[in-house]
Amino acid sequence: MSFQASALLLSWAAILLLALVVAGLVRQVHALSRGAPRPAELGLPPGRPAPAFDRLGPGLLLFLDRDCGVCADVLAAAGGSDRPLHAVFAGEAADEAAARPGLTVLANERDGLFADYRVPATPFAVVVDPDGRVRAAEPVGSPAALHELTLEDARMGGTR
Repeated sequence: MSFQASALLLSWAAILLLALVVAGLVRQVHALSRGAPRPAELGLPPGRPAPAFDRLGPGLLLFLDRDCGVCADVLAAAGGSDRPLHAVFAGEAADEAAARPGLTVLANERDGLFADYRVPATPFAVVVDPDGRVRAAEPVGSPAALHELTLEDARMGGTR
């Protein structure tokens, strides 16, 4: 058998193997998409009354977790905001949060405010307007995402 014939045979075998792998992956993706439950709505939709508004008032609510690596960065980035800032922790509050002046810190709220605001993961930000309505609610996976959320809210005439 010549070199060209061997190379051609090996190429066809590789193509056949690749086709089988792709077919298996397509089958898996199809099975996952069929059986996957629809994701729950993240947070409260804009315009809904804000839970515990009488206790918190308007401002930026940051839902955080002490063990979340990004949460400390997001909390630090929120310091430049001119709106009231509330840090809501799932468990115990982080030590650096308790030491910040002008920051309302709430701890052990996993079954409280986390459930009321439908927070699926941390960090999560909610903007509440002075009328007690949710203006925006979305995950903020980085300080840049938080900055983008607050800029968008300011453009729309957000809480001051």
